Amino acid sequence: MDNDDLIGLYRTMLTIRRFEERVSQEFLAGKIAGYVHLYIGEEAVATGVCSNLRVTDRIVSHHRGHGHCIAKGADIRRMMAEIFGRKTGYCKGKGGSMHIADFSVGMLGANGIVGAGLPIATGAATAALLEGEDSVVAVFFGDGAVQEGEFHETMNLASVWKLPLVFVCENNLYAAMTPSRSTMAIDEIYKRAAAYSMPGVAVDGNDVVAVRDAAKELIDRARDGGGPAFLECRTYRWHGHFETRMPFESRPASEVAEWKSRCPVAAMERRLLAAGALTEAQIKEMDAHVLGRIDDAVRFAIDSPFPAPEDALEDVYS
Repeated sequence: MDNDDLIGLYRTMLTIRRFEERVSQEFLAGKIAGYVHLYIGEEAVATGVCSNLRVTDRIVSHHRGHGHCIAKGADIRRMMAEIFGRKTGYCKGKGGSMHIADFSVGMLGANGIVGAGLPIATGAATAALLEGEDSVVAVFFGDGAVQEGEFHETMNLASVWKLPLVFVCENNLYAAMTPSRSTMAIDEIYKRAAAYSMPGVAVDGNDVVAVRDAAKELIDRARDGGGPAFLECRTYRWHGHFETRMPFESRPASEVAEWKSRCPVAAMERRLLAAGALTEAQIKEMDAHVLGRIDDAVRFAIDSPFPAPEDALEDVYS
């Protein structure tokens, strides 16, 4: 990758970080209803994987999906409006944080049910195969989802049908508040791929270049007809399972601090500075530009109307 590519990765990660920080701020101020699950600390995974995808490629997300939306090219104004429950949002204010989708950029949606994106992605990959194009599907899920039955069912079916599907496990070590070490008989999740006759790779999920390189190999393989593959990205979420106005933390403080010291955004910033790709002044300018875009997105959301009561009867199919 040249410097422009590296800067692009950094800009995407920075946008995700600042977006999530602002969502946290607005939620704690009481301006956002419902639940929000933030992606802070995991920015390198969505950024690295999606940097290899085309607009015509599709992704499926999970409950912590803002980062995937941004990395795939979704409009942050419509995202913010949806999170604020406004009619100008992606789901007309009726879906909220966990149901943002934009089919025009290949984002098939976030999902509030653990593991539920896996069958959707399998369907999308089947469609891609039947379309006869060289499109690829990537599905994001956490370590908790690999304990669900649909994980094994979709891994098996994807392998049998040789689907162009890349499974991306964001292993942040916890399923809600439960540490994976207490519920899994294996601590190297990528090794499960061998049971389904597909490649399995583990990578440092806080190194965006490492994620990008590993994902590129698997995505290119799927695009060339090689079938599905499994990518385990070892990372960590900085915030709790969900945002709350009564904060609590069940994880060891030393563990949280250690992972924060491995911040993917700061690591990329240091890399760019060391390479002379950006100066401190340019980084500050980029940050100001990103913050300005997010300020604009919040204004757009707040200035937008709420759905009308009668809107509840629209877009209902069952």
